[in-house]
Amino acid sequence: MQYLHTALRALALSLFAALPAAAQGLDLTINHVGLGIGDVPRVTGLRLNYRDRRLVRVDGVNATIWTPYDNGGNGEVRGVALGVPVTGAARIDGVALGVFGVGARERIRGIGVGALGVGANELDGLMVGGLGAGTGADFTGIGVGGLGVGAGGSLRGIFVGGLGAGSGQDITGLVIGGLGAGASGDATGLLVGGLGVGAAKEVRGIAIGGLGVGAGEGLTGLAIGGVGVGTGGTLRGVGIGGIGVGGQTVRGLAIAGFGAGGRDVRGALIAAGWNRLEHGTLRGVTVSSFNQMKGVQRGLAIGIVNYAEELHGLQIGLINIARNNSSGTRVLPVANWHGGN
Repeated sequence: MQYLHTALRALALSLFAALPAAAQGLDLTINHVGLGIGDVPRVTGLRLNYRDRRLVRVDGVNATIWTPYDNGGNGEVRGVALGVPVTGAARIDGVALGVFGVGARERIRGIGVGALGVGANELDGLMVGGLGAGTGADFTGIGVGGLGVGAGGSLRGIFVGGLGAGSGQDITGLVIGGLGAGASGDATGLLVGGLGVGAAKEVRGIAIGGLGVGAGEGLTGLAIGGVGVGTGGTLRGVGIGGIGVGGQTVRGLAIAGFGAGGRDVRGALIAAGWNRLEHGTLRGVTVSSFNQMKGVQRGLAIGIVNYAEELHGLQIGLINIARNNSSGTRVLPVANWHGGN
């Protein structure tokens, strides 16, 4: 591949060296319409050049061999930007195709396909990169990357990354990452990660992580984690974890293979091993081998051992402990209860 690239570059240089030294290229256009060979600034039609320096605008097809000077230059292509093997511009609106890759200093809007990758400060449309597709700002549309898809800003649309898909701000839409999917802001939609799904702020919608799903501020919807589901804020909806599910606040249903818990629960905690309330209040149902309500239980507890510092409801199990009951009824088999407020 390196020898092919060297040969193509040498051929292009020899062809363009034959052009008049004072000329910007061979301009075969009439009123800028027609064929331009070399660094012709404006062409409506077909433009062929090795590497762009003076490009202003092409309406039609701009075919190059290498990337522009000056990090993409200031030129604009409306139509088809063709790279054999690489092309680029400041702005590309239409179709951008590169045997190796495609890049734009400002934006690509339309369709971008690169065997290695597609990149721009802003991407809008369908982008497919053999290795990846990425932008320093927002990406809106559909993105597919053999290794990954990423944006320094927000992702909005449908994105699939062989290893991962991530955003420096928010994610909205359908995102699938072979290893993971994550956002530094909020993540909203259908999110699937081979290892995990996470957001620094909130996850809303359906999130499925091979190992886990996590959110710094809250989970709303359905969250399923092979190992666990957790949030530093509120879980609203349904959380299912192979081992554990937890949140500062639970508003809904938490189901775990081993343990579930929270500080303030309105709904249900269901786990095989251990449900724990951490110095707060449970209003609803808790079902586990050991229900440890270190706070106020208002509702029903079903387990082998049930413990409540302050019970206002019913416990059903082998051993039932209600610390706020009188000494004779503080520990009872089968069932224990406490009425009133």
